[in-house]
Amino acid sequence: MVEHRDGGPRRENRSAGRPKSTPAGAGQRERARPSAKSWRQVQPARRAAYTVLRAVQEDDAYANLLLPKELDRLGLSGGDAALATELTYGTLRRLGTYDAVIGLAADRDPATIDAAVLDALRLGVHQLMSTRVASHAAVNESVELAREASGSGAAGFANAVLRRIARDNPGDWLTRVADTARSDDERIGLESSHPVWIVRALRRALVAEGRGEELDDLLDADNVSPRVTMAALPGLAEPDGTRTAYSPVGFRLRAGDPEPLVRGSGGTVRVQDEGSQLAALALTRLAPVETGEKWLDLCAGPGGKTALLAADALAHGATLEANELVPARAGLVRKAIAPVPLEVVVHERDGRELAEERPGAYDRILVDAPCTGLGALRRRPEARWRKQPSDVAELATVQAGLLRAAVGALKVGGTVAYVTCSPHLAETAAIVKQITEELGDAVEELDARAVLRRVSRGAIDLPAPASGAGHAQLWPHRHGTDAMFIALLRRVR
Repeated sequence: MVEHRDGGPRRENRSAGRPKSTPAGAGQRERARPSAKSWRQVQPARRAAYTVLRAVQEDDAYANLLLPKELDRLGLSGGDAALATELTYGTLRRLGTYDAVIGLAADRDPATIDAAVLDALRLGVHQLMSTRVASHAAVNESVELAREASGSGAAGFANAVLRRIARDNPGDWLTRVADTARSDDERIGLESSHPVWIVRALRRALVAEGRGEELDDLLDADNVSPRVTMAALPGLAEPDGTRTAYSPVGFRLRAGDPEPLVRGSGGTVRVQDEGSQLAALALTRLAPVETGEKWLDLCAGPGGKTALLAADALAHGATLEANELVPARAGLVRKAIAPVPLEVVVHERDGRELAEERPGAYDRILVDAPCTGLGALRRRPEARWRKQPSDVAELATVQAGLLRAAVGALKVGGTVAYVTCSPHLAETAAIVKQITEELGDAVEELDARAVLRRVSRGAIDLPAPASGAGHAQLWPHRHGTDAMFIALLRRVR
């Protein structure tokens, strides 16, 4: 039986020629330091990817934060950096599928394989099944990584597993994996490398706007590396490249690394998803700004949206405060807004408490609520394996509390933008519905789709949900953005 990451044991087809099982933690008694020879044998790009994979699994590290440091440590750039990035993110995105393949090829539960050896196997399987890397290089260097981690016994085991996988084509392995599924949803999850609960949540969100048939496109989009999108802070910089389809401040570089442009601009140009840009601009540009308006970014870290708010506040004579509970993230907010010549106080408080202490104080509030991050699986692929259904209920309590407190902190006539980087209905439409029903005629939901159509540079496909609610939902497969949810609530009394 094979224990898959999205559920219980499955039956699999057994065949001759599979490597014999080795005890859990095989080779740990022989663990040795990498020799100078082994360091030469493993290409630096693969070593960087493997180091990040290990940190993600062992230390709950975030690949998007650790990989740049590892590339810098090894002095990798250009093609080597691109290969390391593809190996890291590609392996993390397809982890569920690769574990299923490894389980079949090894004839054992992947959870019983020494974790360091399993990561070496995953890296090798990604190269064999999803890249043009020569099979001998994929196998040999992954085997060497297993040897470094757990000794010669583990190397022999890894060699047998990877050579078994290399003998057949990826399509055959995917068919075998699909045959282990006990339901259509499990099959979809295994083929698309998404836990079943996420598959179902994404389907429900699409069905809610009458687009259930787009599920396969969405799951495919989650497994494709997103294009780098830039933002030019309004009034402080101008887009310098190919303009994006929707954001009036967004653009894409014609080619090359964005970092020199970011440094050269002094931070007035930065990398930012177009959906994040639109979420901030929906609040700042939903109606003309009156001089002296007071704005608040209630959950500001890491500060990308805060910087856009600050730039628009500066341009229109508004003031801005920001709040971020986690001190390290508050530091990122201060860094993000430093290029904007506007004095912004950054609080380090629980947003609910801060807002409750300031009733009727603000004209516009952004609640970019903490969420599961299911809308950014392209960028943070490890999130799909870390999050659990139980996380949604815990977060929903926080999300509702933040939105409730934010409405109370609005002046009459003020507006709050409730934003999540998740399309999960329990984190999005259900939260807005709960708070609007609680507050009754004290609030009204605005038509966020109409606002986005006014803000957008071009036509944008935003179907109305069957519920008749006014929120807007962006999607990776449809808009090329993170799956950003945006709702606008106005306080009327």
